[in-house]
Amino acid sequence: MPTYVALGSSFASGPGIEPILDPRCGRSGGNYAHLVAGRLGYDLIDVTCGGATVDDILARPQALLTGGSVPPQLDALVPLADLVTITAGGNDVEYMLTLGRCSYRVAPEAAPAGAGEFFATAATPDAVGTALAALPGRLAGLVSAIRDRAPRARVLLVDYLTVLPEAGGCAALPLTDEDRRACVALGRRLEAATAEAARLSGAELVEASAISRDHTVCDPEPWVTGWEFGDLLAGGVGPYHPNAAGMSAVAELLTDHLRR
Repeated sequence: MPTYVALGSSFASGPGIEPILDPRCGRSGGNYAHLVAGRLGYDLIDVTCGGATVDDILARPQALLTGGSVPPQLDALVPLADLVTITAGGNDVEYMLTLGRCSYRVAPEAAPAGAGEFFATAATPDAVGTALAALPGRLAGLVSAIRDRAPRARVLLVDYLTVLPEAGGCAALPLTDEDRRACVALGRRLEAATAEAARLSGAELVEASAISRDHTVCDPEPWVTGWEFGDLLAGGVGPYHPNAAGMSAVAELLTDHLRR
């Protein structure tokens, strides 16, 4: 049976999507890796974890909200792996944190107690700009490290689902129009950085962003959650993350890609 190693952050791990296999990382048995492995008959090693940065995947133990840490995700990569998928970079450029900060300013009452300690922190646009500029090279370096450890693996960069509409808003999206435009631009720059990393590294690019343009938080059939919170420490739903329909759509896209 071929081996599949799944790496990445919460858009890969699937917080709030039942069944939750590891609440510390918000890792779901219904995330795209598990769905693809089931459809194509892979032996899956899934170490995706909400909050992970490229450093957490590559070499640094990741500190968890629940306390403690998990090892660098790359430690789980077996030399004879056949397939590796990566969804990462959003935390490096504060994508979800930026969305959360903007929504918290408009609708703090929807967030759990104590959320202000996180969402009311000051934005760091210069740091985000620097991180965005560096991200293609950092992701390409991660691909190189994967190939060093698992030279025969097929490596795929899976980008992030589109979260926000190009125009307009809805009740599930408490953002000012100015903040929405800025967050849309950040999402597009994250997509571009992932595509550039694929070009630099020769990894295959799977564009979840492209198939989800009409399934934003404000569309009739959204593939992401709105400004809502479950029990995050127990792997519950977080705002602006893939829902079950979104994960299923990414899994279908990835399955079709792998069958080519």
